[in-house]
Amino acid sequence: MTRISTLFRRTKTTRRSPSAAVGLAAAMAASLCCVGVAGTAGAAAAHKVAKAPGNATKGTITWWANPITTGTPDPRKVLLKAFERKYPHIHVKMESAPTDTTTDRATLTTQIGGGAGPTVYMGTVTWPAQFGAHEFAVPLSKYEPKSYFKTFAKGLVTGATYKGKVLAAPFYTTQGLLYYRKDLLAADHLPVPKTWSQLASESKEMQAKGQVKYGFVFQAADYEGATCDFMEYLADAGGKVTNKKYTKSELASGKAAVKALTTMDSFVKDGISPQAESTYKEATSMAAFKSGTAAFLRNWPYAYNTSQGTGSKVVGKVGVAPLPTFSKAKYPGYSVIGGWDLFVNPHSKNIAADLTFIKFMTSPAAQKTLATTFSEIPTLTKVQKTKTVKSKNPVLAVVSKTKLITRPAGTPNYAAVSKALYQNVSAAMAGQESTKTAISKASTGVNSALSSSGL
Repeated sequence: MTRISTLFRRTKTTRRSPSAAVGLAAAMAASLCCVGVAGTAGAAAAHKVAKAPGNATKGTITWWANPITTGTPDPRKVLLKAFERKYPHIHVKMESAPTDTTTDRATLTTQIGGGAGPTVYMGTVTWPAQFGAHEFAVPLSKYEPKSYFKTFAKGLVTGATYKGKVLAAPFYTTQGLLYYRKDLLAADHLPVPKTWSQLASESKEMQAKGQVKYGFVFQAADYEGATCDFMEYLADAGGKVTNKKYTKSELASGKAAVKALTTMDSFVKDGISPQAESTYKEATSMAAFKSGTAAFLRNWPYAYNTSQGTGSKVVGKVGVAPLPTFSKAKYPGYSVIGGWDLFVNPHSKNIAADLTFIKFMTSPAAQKTLATTFSEIPTLTKVQKTKTVKSKNPVLAVVSKTKLITRPAGTPNYAAVSKALYQNVSAAMAGQESTKTAISKASTGVNSALSSSGL
């Protein structure tokens, strides 16, 4: 997930103490779950942009980079070599960030809050508002024209925006997808389901024939994953978590939220999903699908390769599609956005070089490398639609067809907002409260979170 820009002429940045920064990290508790030369004033831009301070083709960058894959070669090092070949006078020192996002945030906020830290850093898609509110990131939209941000897949820039400013550039993305047993659908002469009701009826048919124990598995445990799953149903039903200004919950307005949660709950009540669905996380649902126990799975892009790996009973039998919808006419449904963005530290003394680096990492060439060599989902619409990318694997073949939805992370208090959602979604799925009561409680919790003063 990636971008860049800002009219940030070293505005006075409030320097926070390490203890305050750690407090911010604690407040940002939600997990990822379930990443040309810049800096010139674009004459053709619809808004004026400033020239970034520093030298766009010379200097040193410190890149705080999270691992992208566990295999070799390391995608980060591959991209760095390509960058330094193109810009030989910009040296990049890569620092490998912690794999645990909570530790990652705590370290970054302590460093930046103390006036130091890396010049460019990776962060999850839920960070922009949290970091922007505390002036821990340069508003990139002050340096780059709107035309630059329009190159990204719809929804990615929205998720990186806080109070009208784009705080980060989408580097690579993940999203919710539907995995299905193509062998069973073919045997039963069934189409890939385009609606949730169709998925339910096909599940029951395959269960009745004894082909699978469960029809559909997803994530509804008491954690961030339940927020992600719920958001997909909520968006499809036409609902929202908050108003546009993030000052008030919209969950209790209309019937969309209850419809979304009732649909999720119906899968369990109808025996399509496990009774223990309220304890299912990514790994749990993946294990059920990989073992051949379930016909359909909602999960992230990694799931395809996992389903084709060692020990899987469904090798060669898995298909990938966008998520279903409530109305076939509106297909496909919504897929929640995950992944990583690139941010610039406001303490950097060479923002021009930082932007050059970010622009390269989000260029068609770099994005194509991420997709074709490492099977990561590129953030550029144009790259997603190229034949070489789409032919790489079934996941990349469908991502250009999905509709993306962001989590309600446009508030610095997102961690508390998400907690109000996933705790009540999971409670309803566990049968501890009705769907109406769960939505009512979630709405109250979201309002409480939005009114919090944070630090």
